[in-house]
Order: sequence, then structure tokens, then C-alpha cells
Amino acid sequence: CEVRPGPEFLTRSYLFYANRLFKAYQFYYWDPSCRDPSYSLVIKGKLRLRQASWITRGATEADYHLHKVGIVFHSQKAMREVAAWINQTSGEGCSGFLPPGRTWAPGALYELLSAKTERDCTAALGFAMHELSLVRVEKHYQPLLQAQQSGSRLVEELYLGDIHTEWVERLHYRPTGYQQPMQSAVHHVHPCPACGIIYRADEHHPPILPVRAQLPMQLSGSWVSTHCEVRPAVLFLTRYFIFHGNNHTWEGYYYHYSDPLCKQPTFTIYASGHYTQGVPSSKVRGGTELAFKVTQARVTPMDQVTVMMLNSSEPGSCGLTSSWSAGVEQDITPTNGCLALGIKLPHTEYELFKTEQDVKDRSLLYVGERPTDGSSPDSPDKRPTSYQAPLIQCAGASEEFSNYVSLKYLGKKDANGNEALKPLPVAFLLFIALLCFRWD
Repeated sequence: CEVRPGPEFLTRSYLFYANRLFKAYQFYYWDPSCRDPSYSLVIKGKLRLRQASWITRGATEADYHLHKVGIVFHSQKAMREVAAWINQTSGEGCSGFLPPGRTWAPGALYELLSAKTERDCTAALGFAMHELSLVRVEKHYQPLLQAQQSGSRLVEELYLGDIHTEWVERLHYRPTGYQQPMQSAVHHVHPCPACGIIYRADEHHPPILPVRAQLPMQLSGSWVSTHCEVRPAVLFLTRYFIFHGNNHTWEGYYYHYSDPLCKQPTFTIYASGHYTQGVPSSKVRGGTELAFKVTQARVTPMDQVTVMMLNSSEPGSCGLTSSWSAGVEQDITPTNGCLALGIKLPHTEYELFKTEQDVKDRSLLYVGERPTDGSSPDSPDKRPTSYQAPLIQCAGASEEFSNYVSLKYLGKKDANGNEALKPLPVAFLLFIALLCFRWD
């Protein structure tokens, strides 16, 4: 069950044909468990892949053309609400989309967009398919870990462009990041209870996902990224957080890279501070609202480009003037952050968190999605209404993983003469990660 900014709760099923035509289903729900359907969209059109993106490395740019968009309502309430949106916000051709008092007809398909008649009543729903303008397919192999089985199975995942966090920007925003990946119906991760349910659904029979237990917010411990993450404005990174529930303090490591495989490090940020007691979100059901105070930060440049940028920054705005060198960590707390990297200290962020368990009972942590415009959620009205890619908990490894991080950067002196950080080889980090996780 996906959460889009707003919030909107939906599931998706897209089918691409060899002749470039596509048929896409988007199923919308009232609830964050995707068990109470509101309405379904069936979208038909044509997609043409173009060239490799020069903005988002690893992605392919594409053009799409919509032929038809139809909507099926799953209740009188859904029909009444959507009709009101369209009648109030659409132009001349859509003002009478559904006459007031029209009764709900189960299974009836109403046309929202038609290329032939040049009718388009989709804007009121915040609907756009710009996600198709940025495409990436990833293939990897998932080990078979069941008894008496060896080898691995192919997994294919489709990454489509991200959705702007501001509703009004959606209709013209061109993606530079991705949403959570869609699974291939044939080659998907196992187990995946939702995959078959969504694959077999259509606009008249929306998927009803299995019941999932609501988990209390348990932040304590260590949480890490499961893969290289891509954010808008061409940011590639991995994250590692440690939460200390006994005194409500936290530490975070943000490893930034220049490539979509996270193999070419550019700089690392270490931040720490404290956080508030969480309260249930009134806006995003299932979410918890917290405030995070960032009081300290350190930066380690990892390539010469970043070193040059930091050394040419305004004196007094980012650590000791002209003192940066590759692989050497420096405290930026005395300069109240680092202007060149957009870090301001002290700093408060208003966050949205959610914890879940996957089908293998592993704990997942969802942290609020960052604003697409690159700003910070530094006021309650900017609090996220959707989530980033989940982090996975290193179960029972909090202390060991904490020690691993403290050992990870050894050997050099920093600008103040203290022991500095020197990253260990990526292969070793992967080895530690594999020890920490039970991959399937």
C-alpha cells in the first residue's frame, strides 16, 4: 500500500506492450492499509523511451501520450466527493461531469480524459502520469534460502519518477528522483502476498490487501538503508540511524555518492541531537509525528570536487577556513553548520515516522519524505505526508553495529589533531551489512 503526498493511499498495476502501448491501473483507498477502496483509474496510452537522462544518472527519459483515462467509483461517497472536486475546479468542458444527485452505479466507467474528444477532467484529482517520463529497470538475484534449495531467482523492479510533495506542483513537475519500485509480476521478490492480489485486480475489482497488525512506534536501535537511494535534484545516498530510547537522543550517518550504485562517495555527514515523544498523526493515519533537534554535525569530504567546494566556501561558514582534505572529518558545529552543504545548526525538523513488519517479520522504519524543492521540514506546516524508502532494523545488533560505525573511520588526524575518519572499503561494509541482515 503506497502513500503519496497529500496523503493519498494507492496501489498500482502497469502493463506495457511490445508495440509501446500501455494500460495502467491506479487503485485509490480511504485507508493506509489499502483495504477500503474509494475509486479506480484505468489509464491507456503510449510510451516512447528516449535517451539516457543527463540529469539523473542511470535513468532513461521517456515521452508518453495519454489516450484515455476512466474512473470507476466504489461507493456513493467516493462518487459524490470526486464529482464535487471536478465540478468546482474544472473548466467549461467538465463542469457537468456528473450531475448533482446522480446515484452511484456499481461498475460504471466514466471517462475523465479522451484524446479524441480533447476532454480532460483529471486535473481536479491532482492526476498526472509524469512518473512515466523517468524510467529505470533493475535486475538482481534473490537467493533461495528454503530447505533443500540452492541457487537464486531473478528479481526485476521498475523505478518510475517521483511525485512532487506539493499538490499544486504535480501537474507540471518533471521527476528527477524515483518512487518506491514496482515488482515484476513474473520476476518479483518472494514472498510477496500483495503482488498476486494486485496483479489479478482490475478497475471493477480493486485489490484488498491482507490485514496487517498496527505496530507501536519502537525507535530504539540501529536502522540502515536497504539499497542505494535516489532523491530529487540528483542525490544518491545511504542512511544509517541509531536511536537511544532511554534518553531520546539520536545519531545519523548520511553517506552521499555521485552515482546511482552508491560506489563513488562524495561526502559523509554525521549528525546528532534529540527527539520528542511521538504523537499519532491526525493527518496521515498510521503515522507518528515527532520533532528532531539537530545540535551537532561533522562532515567528511570523500572526493576532490567536494574538497575544493568546501575550501572555497565563505570563511567562517563551514568549519575551519581552507582546511578541508579528502577522508578527514571536521566538526561544523562551531560554525553553526555548513552553508555550502545547506546545513544549519542548531536546527529542528518536524517529522513523520511509521514502523512496520515485512512478510518475514523484519522491522522497517519509514521516515517522512523530503520536500521535493530541497527545503527542510522546519515548521509544523511543512511536516511530510508521505514516506521515503524504508530502513531496516539490525535486530539485536544495536551495540555491535554502533561499535562498527565508530571503528569504520580510523587512521587519520582531523584539522583539530584528533583521530579522524577513514572509510573502510565498500566490500567490507557490505560484508558487515550481510552479517547484520537475513537476506532472502
